[in-house]
Amino acid sequence: MKISVIVPIFNEEDNVFALVKKLDHCLPKLALDYEVIFVNDGSVDLSEKNLNLAIENNKKYKLINLRRNFGQTAAMMAGFEFASGDIVIPMDGDLQNDPEDIGNLIYKINEGFDVVSGWRKNRQDHIKRKIPSWIANSIISIVSGVKLHDYGCSLKAYRSSCIKNIRLYGEMHRFIPIYAHWQGAKVTEIVVNHHARIHGVSKYGM
Repeated sequence: MKISVIVPIFNEEDNVFALVKKLDHCLPKLALDYEVIFVNDGSVDLSEKNLNLAIENNKKYKLINLRRNFGQTAAMMAGFEFASGDIVIPMDGDLQNDPEDIGNLIYKINEGFDVVSGWRKNRQDHIKRKIPSWIANSIISIVSGVKLHDYGCSLKAYRSSCIKNIRLYGEMHRFIPIYAHWQGAKVTEIVVNHHARIHGVSKYGM
């Protein structure tokens, strides 16, 4: 089994080295073949330079540079298309997602699920971000029939067969579990860690 970790990056110059260090610490412990694909989504700070320095001489790390900022969904799609793993795991590059949760996602996939969605049960964000998210998650779950607590959590695990033929636009990466469910995939969720942002600013609005 091989896993592909997809990390969109947009203006995260202060988080890059710490993130690579965390990935270096947790991924080898899984005893699986893996690759990490960073997608630099048109950053205008030192993200590209820091990424090149952080992953230098490590063949398991790859970098895709987009010509301008296309948004998180497009960056994820670029990573998905480049990924060669049997399991694909997208995550944010701001250190709020915890790479230590990757092993738990894979463990759940191996129980027979096709999609495992992260649930930031103890989300470390301001209440003004959490309330709209709670409302949106409730509405989406009712309308779609796929009951998840946290559609907005980027940290998920997919069998590659569930995402290879999906084409996404706008902010539609959040709804991949719904598309997969409609195609007959088995979807579940697990609680994942969530850390407060230390460096940089959030790229998400209302």
